[in-house]
Amino acid sequence: MSTGLIIALIVIVAVVVVAAALMLRSRASGGGQSLKRRFGPEYDRTVARHDGDTKAAERELAARVERHGGLRQRPLEPAERERFEARWTAAQERFVDSPREAVAEADRLVAELAEVRGFPGGGQYEEQLAALSVHHAHHVHGYRRVHRAAHAPVDGAEESRPGTEELRESMVGARALFEKLLDSGDRAAGGHRTVARDDGRAHRASWGFNRRHVKEG
Repeated sequence: MSTGLIIALIVIVAVVVVAAALMLRSRASGGGQSLKRRFGPEYDRTVARHDGDTKAAERELAARVERHGGLRQRPLEPAERERFEARWTAAQERFVDSPREAVAEADRLVAELAEVRGFPGGGQYEEQLAALSVHHAHHVHGYRRVHRAAHAPVDGAEESRPGTEELRESMVGARALFEKLLDSGDRAAGGHRTVARDDGRAHRASWGFNRRHVKEG
């Protein structure tokens, strides 16, 4: 084999190696952008939890998609939807006199509703949260927040216990995911909401809190 042919082969191999490396880098970058689009604020929270290590955060998020991306949410029957709505309304009304009890009930309701829809059970909170983040990334933080508030120690230092306003905000945040889980699959279920929603105002009012009427808990 001539020297010129050997050099040509070396150049070809080097070009192939560089092209492969560039392709892998491009795919990795594209994967990161895809995860960022899919997870939105959950992407940023995961990166922050990994102290800014985007690669570690993306590995975690990609693993969540691999485990739960194929999950099919079971549509709710109209009667099931009405029962969950009635329980949330009762919890919201209870907030006026017993904020902590209401928040604990909201936490249970989101967990139960998610399980009914086909997500991991509430007894596996972390896994349920991970699965929910794959399908409802823009709403899952509300569940995380209400769960943390519901399980905050009541006998700890006063500054570590959530105040009434924080409890209210955590319940409002959880409501977004709760409503998303109620609404998802309505067409498949053939159901309809029992709350009037001509322009959205009546629906929002039915879920609202009046801060002036909330008692300190």
